[in-house]
Amino acid sequence: MVLDVVCALIIDKQGKVLAARRSKSMDLPGKWEFPGGKVEPFERAEESVIREIKEELDIVIEISKAGPAHLHHYEKKTIRLIPFICKQLSGTISLKEHESFGWFTTEQLRTLVWAEADIPILNDYINSLS
Repeated sequence: MVLDVVCALIIDKQGKVLAARRSKSMDLPGKWEFPGGKVEPFERAEESVIREIKEELDIVIEISKAGPAHLHHYEKKTIRLIPFICKQLSGTISLKEHESFGWFTTEQLRTLVWAEADIPILNDYINSLS
């Protein structure tokens, strides 16, 4: 069974991208990811990413465009990670699950230790800039 999961690449006015570091209570603790979460039954991916970011970061986002989804096989599950390029509309980031977050340039993003499923999403994003 494949689990649909969404993630948000939230871009600020300077072109920096938000990444969040997974806390010790999460799977893959200490790894960086684009925040998001599971798509609920009968929910569209677009609705899911907006809901998940409100729940996890307490901010309101707007989707600019969708990116290509990627399958990733973890030991106990397979996920289809569906990325969305977004911008923050309102709110102040308040972490509910993650250990920390930051706004990163493309060069800085390359230096982070990523959750494996997010790596092809990061590469697609970087490649889309050139």
